Amino acid sequence: MPHIHYLPDDRAIEIEDDDIILEASLRSGIPHTHVCGGSARCSTCRVLIVEGLEFCSPRTSPEVELAKKLRLEPEVRLACQTQIAGGKVTLRRLAIDSEDLEIFNSQMAGKSTANPVGKEKKIAILFSDIRGFTPFAESLLPYDVIYVLNRYFQKMGYVINRNGGIINNYMGDGFMALFGLENPEKAAHQAVRAGIEMLEEIEKLNPYFETLYNHRLRIGIGVHCGWAVVGNLGATQSQTVTAIGDAVNLASRIESANKKVGTNFLISEETYEEVKELAIVNRRVLVKIPGKSGEYPLYEVVGMPPLPVEIEEVSEVKTSNIWQDFVNKIRALYIAVRNWMRNWWS
Repeated sequence: MPHIHYLPDDRAIEIEDDDIILEASLRSGIPHTHVCGGSARCSTCRVLIVEGLEFCSPRTSPEVELAKKLRLEPEVRLACQTQIAGGKVTLRRLAIDSEDLEIFNSQMAGKSTANPVGKEKKIAILFSDIRGFTPFAESLLPYDVIYVLNRYFQKMGYVINRNGGIINNYMGDGFMALFGLENPEKAAHQAVRAGIEMLEEIEKLNPYFETLYNHRLRIGIGVHCGWAVVGNLGATQSQTVTAIGDAVNLASRIESANKKVGTNFLISEETYEEVKELAIVNRRVLVKIPGKSGEYPLYEVVGMPPLPVEIEEVSEVKTSNIWQDFVNKIRALYIAVRNWMRNWWS
């Protein structure tokens, strides 16, 4: 029967043939870190095979991809992907300290209600910043800079929130917003509509800023839809929801591409495919994205039709009209009776 000998615990367990290392660890109460839940989407469950590599199964396709990306040696394996058959394997867990133990113990005791790191989701990511804000800010007093930014962020926050998104990160005069955390099906439409409304809102703000500071603000917006790991980030008492992954980096690059092509609002091809029935697109451009090979097609969005009136709102209007007609008829009847009585007494 196969055995696994764990280091640094110096503990051995018996397993069944073709048992997966991570599953055997958890079943035996071995504190084995696995923040992605054992789906080969992280490397925290990896182990160093000290002896018995020949008894380990070949790498699966997801493990091959991750090992190539991280340049892992053959002896470093993902416990969630590796099966043991026919012999004794000695291994050393590579992610383990007091905090790992605390998280593991909470999971085993059922105290942890959610994944401690995050969950992979398909979302829409929106990046935006103010064009040429640094030289403008240098001409102002510090209090005025804070005042302008607060007015701007307040208005943009209203737009993001009413379209189902959240601003999760402020970066100087820019921010990142996430859409689809609860309902990914609407994420692309919500993010693109928010971008259009942001451009409309900045035009409403500009006369005010122009009067105060003789300056108009211009913003750049980029939206991309894709898969990212969404989770809480920061110290325990001050964590915020954030998203990490290639989709986030691409959304940021798309926003920056506005400067190259002279646009205000660009979206990725993936986003365009989801909103093309509604979004009003001015042009399609091919742009080289830093850190990416080849050219990426991006779409300049210039408008989106208003949302249709909700059925409930229509019902309320109809109900209101019916009630008003009733009131008007009662009032007319009252006036007619009153006039008849006046004429009769006279």
